[in-house]
Amino acid sequence: MMEPSAPFPNDPAPQPPTSKESGVDDRDFDEDDRTGTSPVPWDVDLPPNEKVRLFPTGPGVYLMKDKLARVIYIGKAVNLRSRAGSYFLKAALTDRRTADLIPEIADLDCIPTESEVDAVLLEARLIKDIQPRFNQELKDDKSFPYLQIVTTEEFPRVEFTRTPETKGVKLYGPFTSAKKLRGTIGVLQKIFKFRTCSLDISEDDERWRWFRPCLLASINQCTAPCNLRISKEDYKDDIRRLRMFLDGKKATLLKELKAEMQQASKDLKFEKAARIRDEIKALESLSLRGNLDEHVQPEVFYIDPKKGLKGLKQIFGLPEIPRVIEGMDIAHLQGGETVASLVQFIDGLPFKHGYKRYKIRTVEGVDDFASMREVVSRRFRRLSQEGETFPDILLIDGGKGQLNAALEAFRSIEIEPPMTISLAKREEEVYVPGESEPRRLGRHSYALRLLQYVRDESHRFAQAYHHTLRRKSTFRE
Repeated sequence: MMEPSAPFPNDPAPQPPTSKESGVDDRDFDEDDRTGTSPVPWDVDLPPNEKVRLFPTGPGVYLMKDKLARVIYIGKAVNLRSRAGSYFLKAALTDRRTADLIPEIADLDCIPTESEVDAVLLEARLIKDIQPRFNQELKDDKSFPYLQIVTTEEFPRVEFTRTPETKGVKLYGPFTSAKKLRGTIGVLQKIFKFRTCSLDISEDDERWRWFRPCLLASINQCTAPCNLRISKEDYKDDIRRLRMFLDGKKATLLKELKAEMQQASKDLKFEKAARIRDEIKALESLSLRGNLDEHVQPEVFYIDPKKGLKGLKQIFGLPEIPRVIEGMDIAHLQGGETVASLVQFIDGLPFKHGYKRYKIRTVEGVDDFASMREVVSRRFRRLSQEGETFPDILLIDGGKGQLNAALEAFRSIEIEPPMTISLAKREEEVYVPGESEPRRLGRHSYALRLLQYVRDESHRFAQAYHHTLRRKSTFRE
């Protein structure tokens, strides 16, 4: 793998000049000049500082050349004229990052693009192919980022990385700006809806049908293969289209998509035709998406089951990695009927055939502790009588009081409890038997995320039962 080649961190250079500083009045140019389609020729025999005034004001890539016409530096720009023009200000000669480059510039050229996304991708391809001298020499010790597609997975993921793999991946880059690359990934994900999580998804494992997708699925930015909402073949087709775009084949891609959309419509596959139509529309309007900095994708809450279970084993000193986790919660029907839920997770994934609902029978009024004692007693007395295996972890929704209520239930029925803990929602504190102070797990730890998933699912299931009973009560009235 070639050494990452990039200029200065985030390609700073001097600040772009205003129209007044560069001696250029933007009003002298037609409107289509701003989109990179101006008929004004910049391939003219002029000194670089004068030639740059003919550059369009839209996005693109600029190329600095020496007296032998060799490309010595490549950069990207949102505004080609302003960005390239900044190298011919007095400040550039004294800036340590550009002082060695400026005297070498004998000529320059530019390649306009339709959008900032296209400019970012084109810059990376050109740097990799040409390997300009100053893109390699003027860099710090930090490694530069790549866009990596993991091709060996059933549902290939797309990720930002500074430590790319050497096998089983398709790499794009290196990129000169980490922030611009993250923004680019955010924009492309809205079009191609690929996953960026690290889940190990298998289409043949039916348990994934019970998995709760992350926020990206809710905002229509991922097709949620983690919930098997898309087939392996259709997902890989989306990745193939993404790769076509990344390889600079946008026109070919649009032509192919339009043909596929028409065929899907003829075959009465209207959902597929609509999805392709949306991709076409997004690609065609890519230039209208604004500044890439606005599209940097925030961290999205997702759960990696394997890492979560491994973390729980380590945190609680369990003899083996836990396989079965059960979660319990209590809900009230407007202060009247009290209900409880039990959810079951196997290998970190919801197992909905193991979900159970309980009407609280022995408790008058609102008493969460007593209600918890009842449901724990009923559940584990039955498991014991039927010779069933206990869960590896029992998670109670609540704080220290709810945990103590559950432990009292085990003592009253004289059953040795499994590993029983509680998770309090406000501070996300974990209460463990025999410990006076709660444990505070790392906010982004896989173990905490898995516990939150179980807790939230038990709460959701309890509330669903609560609302069902409330509707029945209303109808009876």
